Amino acid sequence: MKVELEADKCVASGQCVLAAMDVFDQDDDGIAILLAEEVGAELVDDVEEAVAVCPAAAIRLVRQ
Repeated sequence: MKVELEADKCVASGQCVLAAMDVFDQDDDGIAILLAEEVGAELVDDVEEAVAVCPAAAIRLVRQ
């Protein structure tokens, strides 16, 4: 599965990091950083949670 992040939409809430810390981090300004563009089945639930809680709708999970 591929994770897409539109960092320009990010509002620095940090919810993605809380939901999927193996996939997301934040820069010094709090803007989300994608640590892994491809995720395995073991992280899909965490990324789906990050997608659901992102207040800016800046994250997508693309099933390939």
